Amino acid sequence: MNQRVLLYVEDEDAAVFLLETALKEASIDVNLYRVTDGEQALAFLKKAGVYQEMPRPDLVLLDLNLPRKNGLELLSDMKESQDLSSLAVVVFTSSSLAADKRKSLALGAQEYITKPASFDGFVAAVKSACSHMKNGNSKHSPAV
Repeated sequence: MNQRVLLYVEDEDAAVFLLETALKEASIDVNLYRVTDGEQALAFLKKAGVYQEMPRPDLVLLDLNLPRKNGLELLSDMKESQDLSSLAVVVFTSSSLAADKRKSLALGAQEYITKPASFDGFVAAVKSACSHMKNGNSKHSPAV
């Protein structure tokens, strides 16, 4: 089976650790990659520069509050790109603002999830987000 690829766009190390732990807890096996800002994410998705050999993600898990290019700007860039507009994106953020949710969904996000406070809630949210991946199961590997 093809290995599912998850790109996590998140600048906080603690959130990445929580995601890795939640993936293990939920037995969701993916090849996890991580970038820390919107500009790196765009380069990864376009396979530019140091990201030339990176796989196309089955899902982009996107934080909104990012340095250099925020999540809404990245979503806008993706929507305007013929190659990137079909990628599955789930916004996974601490923002509970209705305006952020509306904008994210209008820009093509499949789902908008506000990061839960409890670990069990976090695991459930990760399961929900990963339900948007299309491929079969495979082994989990560490974040790049």
